[in-house]
Amino acid sequence: MKKIRIGVLVSGRGSNLQAVIDNIEQGRLSAEVAVVISDQAEAFALERARKRHIPAVHISAAGHKGKREAYDGLLIEELRKHSVDLVILAGFMRIITKVLVQAYPNRIMNIHPALLPAFPGLHVQQAAIEQGVKFSGCTVHFVDEGVDTGPIIIQAAVPVLDSDTEDTLAARILVQEHKIFSRAIQLFAEGRLAVQGRRVVVSGGRAESGDFLINP
Repeated sequence: MKKIRIGVLVSGRGSNLQAVIDNIEQGRLSAEVAVVISDQAEAFALERARKRHIPAVHISAAGHKGKREAYDGLLIEELRKHSVDLVILAGFMRIITKVLVQAYPNRIMNIHPALLPAFPGLHVQQAAIEQGVKFSGCTVHFVDEGVDTGPIIIQAAVPVLDSDTEDTLAARILVQEHKIFSRAIQLFAEGRLAVQGRRVVVSGGRAESGDFLINP
C-alpha cells in the first residue's frame, strides 16, 4: 500500500504526534510524516520531529492578529511544498479558517478529548466531571468550518470515576487518543472513509452488535 503523506499542525508537546511516529515505525500505519508545523517556536513537538529527521517548521502567528485567513494561507503554502495528502491537528491551539478547510476538504482530522458533540472547546475534562457524566472519552473528526463540529470518524469511551480530577481523567483519555488517532489515519490511508452528510461511513466497519458499556 502506498504510504500517505501527513502534515501535522501542533502547538505544544506533541504526544499524539509521537504516537503517530511510533505506529509508523512499528509498521502499524501506512503513512509518513512529511512535515510538522507549529505556531510556537519552542513547542517540544518540533524537537520530536527533528529527532526523526522530519522537517520541523515554525510559522509565527505574530503580526497576523485579526488576519487568520492570511496565516492559514502560509500553512497551506508549507503543506503543499511537502505534498501533503492529509492534515492532522495534534494539539494545534488555533481555530483554522475556511481557507484551510477548503484547501483540504475532508482531508483535515482533529483529535478532541471528549465524546463530541458533547463538550466542545476547552477544559472539557473538568466540564465532564462537573456535569456528572459517567463516560467521557475522545473523538477523531474531520474538520469543517465550525469548532469541533465536523463529521465524526471514531470515538473511544472512558469511564469517569468518582475519584477523578481533571488531570486523572485527562491522562486516561490521552491513552485512548494515542490509539484512535492512528486508527483513523489508517482507515483514511486504506480508502475506507466516506463522508455522507453528517456521517462518516467506514467500509468493512462493525456490523450489528449487542456490545454495550455500563458505568457504574
